[in-house]
Amino acid sequence: MAIKLTLTEDEVGILVDALEADLEGYVEATKEARGNNNRADVETFTEAATRIGEMLKRLRALIGEDDE
Repeated sequence: MAIKLTLTEDEVGILVDALEADLEGYVEATKEARGNNNRADVETFTEAATRIGEMLKRLRALIGEDDE
């Protein structure tokens, strides 16, 4: 299912900022889970971080930002 939205460049920028913060949280949670030898959480957090990263790449392309 596809959802079509009309967003301004500023709105996409807000989404990018929010997703970057969310991504940082998942990266840190993955490190912590790895340190606690919790493989299930490592897998879950890694998958979430990967999906967020993919979405960030698409959104940045829409507003002409380079991947950071």
